[in-house]
Amino acid sequence: MKKLLAMTAVAALTLSANVFAQEGEAIYNKACQVCHSMGVAGAPKAHDTAAWEPRLAKGLDALVGSVKSGLNAMPPGGMCTDCTDDDYKKAIEFMSK
Repeated sequence: MKKLLAMTAVAALTLSANVFAQEGEAIYNKACQVCHSMGVAGAPKAHDTAAWEPRLAKGLDALVGSVKSGLNAMPPGGMCTDCTDDDYKKAIEFMSK
């Protein structure tokens, strides 16, 4: 019985952690596509590898820093109020490919 309870607790914790994890495409659809689908105000378009190449050369951490502090017309955090650094990285990786 104790083993069953322990296994159930581990499964519940694993599932609850996955609920909060977001995928790059989902983050893009939720918060990034508004500007990055059409290149609003100079935003690099999603999947335009040439536009993303010089940005990626700065490194993902620098890009996440730009998102968090805002850049040009993009407000701090972009349009994602609940994104983590990992979420931003996933969205950037999705958009840049």
